[in-house]
Amino acid sequence: MKSDEKKIKLKPPSPNLPVVASSNRLKPCSKPRENLSLSHSELPALSPTPKSPCFVHSCIDQTLSISEIINRCDNELTEYSNLAETAVSVRELSKKLGQARIQGVMQTVMIVTKPGDARSIKVTRELAMYLITNPRFGKDHGVTVYVDIILKDVKRFDYKGMLEESPLVKDYLKFWTNELCAERPEIFNLVLTLGGDGTVLYTSWLFQKIVPPVLPFHMGSLGFLTNFDMKNYKEHLTNAMEKGIRVNLRMRFTCTVYRRVANPNTNIKAKRCAETGEIMMKRYMNDGGSWEAVESTSHADAVRRYTQDKDLPCLVTQPEKSFEVLNDLVVDRGADPYMSMLELFGDDQHLTTVQADGLVIATPTGSTAYSVSAGGSLVHPAISALLITPICPHTLSFRPMLLPDSMELRICVPYNSRSTAWASFDGRGRIELRQGDHIKVTPSKFPYPTVCHESQSRDWFNSISRCLRWNELDDASEQELVESGDDQLRKASNDVNGNKPSHHRHTSSKTHHEFAFAYSGKDGSDSSSNNSNSGGEEEWRVVMRKNRKKK
Repeated sequence: MKSDEKKIKLKPPSPNLPVVASSNRLKPCSKPRENLSLSHSELPALSPTPKSPCFVHSCIDQTLSISEIINRCDNELTEYSNLAETAVSVRELSKKLGQARIQGVMQTVMIVTKPGDARSIKVTRELAMYLITNPRFGKDHGVTVYVDIILKDVKRFDYKGMLEESPLVKDYLKFWTNELCAERPEIFNLVLTLGGDGTVLYTSWLFQKIVPPVLPFHMGSLGFLTNFDMKNYKEHLTNAMEKGIRVNLRMRFTCTVYRRVANPNTNIKAKRCAETGEIMMKRYMNDGGSWEAVESTSHADAVRRYTQDKDLPCLVTQPEKSFEVLNDLVVDRGADPYMSMLELFGDDQHLTTVQADGLVIATPTGSTAYSVSAGGSLVHPAISALLITPICPHTLSFRPMLLPDSMELRICVPYNSRSTAWASFDGRGRIELRQGDHIKVTPSKFPYPTVCHESQSRDWFNSISRCLRWNELDDASEQELVESGDDQLRKASNDVNGNKPSHHRHTSSKTHHEFAFAYSGKDGSDSSSNNSNSGGEEEWRVVMRKNRKKK
């Protein structure tokens, strides 16, 4: 780097906020910390910027302005190198933050129980008593535990019996409601889910804004998102509270539903230009206004396609409600027998007209759910992307795709659609979309933090192997591959005179593969694999056995 270049450094705006970095591009603090000792309840006090609700992004916003760098570039290579170096540094910072261990005093724990499951209710009682009665953090009692208020009157939970069993229950066992989760999410330091993937999604539904770290215990059927075994819950909780946790910040979507407003006096009009194919929009003002191109055509034969200007319906919409989605947004035809017709826009640019049974807009977390069943790809949760997967499309060329999370998507029901559409958000809140309505999909400002069992990547690959049987071959019986120059020996390849192969094994952790090589001479004698062939009077047998490891 030349001496006249201006170096860009990320410095912490406050000595209380550590910077985690291993590259020389980032100047670390004078006393770097190994752990990020930051309680979840302290996040609202860090005064984040309006554009960056995360305290890490607040640090970056106060020290680096990308717009200022771009304005200073002026096509100079040196400035571009600084910008590229800063981008790499931010990426390294993000990677380090994902590997950092968060440690803090977890004084309040929330338990989300699978609704209506007798076993989960019984385990909830046992877990709550363990957390309350076992002293932690130098006190003579445990932590404060919140359970679902519905369990207060459930006989199997036996709240009155818990009061008689320990006097600490009266002060340290409390009950949460949906309103409490929505209004005061910062009071919870840790959330424990007892169930399967549905319970994890239900927890995301409870916290529509800030989400505390979620430690999911496996008590369901599939358990793709639940990596912790309930049998070892004491060990897992002790490690989390004493050694800290690593979290996987899972991307969520903010899905806003816009409804068409019936306003006959609207002064907005639009039309498609016959000469260029552009969509022109005009807002009438006192001076008459002017036409402005809002979208250009991507077709070279636009002149042949449009012979005259065409008036387009210009709809006025207003937001009605918003949802935070962890898995996917599904827009389908519902009970209507007709194929759904949708218009897909990206950053206000028309992408395509969807003619299919529906459309799945999935997060990387939801890539292993409905999206993969419809033909979508598996996406690592560390990749910030939007997955677009059609459901039984009318054209075979409509393939699934991944788009950057910076793109703003809109799924519209056109005015000339033969039927309405139906939308569901993580399988909940199913609503009808009428002609003129649309849904805007943007990345959420509030990710969903799940506690890692080992690491982000290991947990994900273990889940797709355990739940989806990713790239696991079927069980195969013993196979023999015979190479011989003598047809007579090829026919008699099965255990010539009871010869035993010399053993050369290769095994893996999940599936045992045994490869045995044996040489059988013409006289039936057994030889080593180092012997050479002699005129086709001997044969080599390669025996492969594959036995799945019992779990």
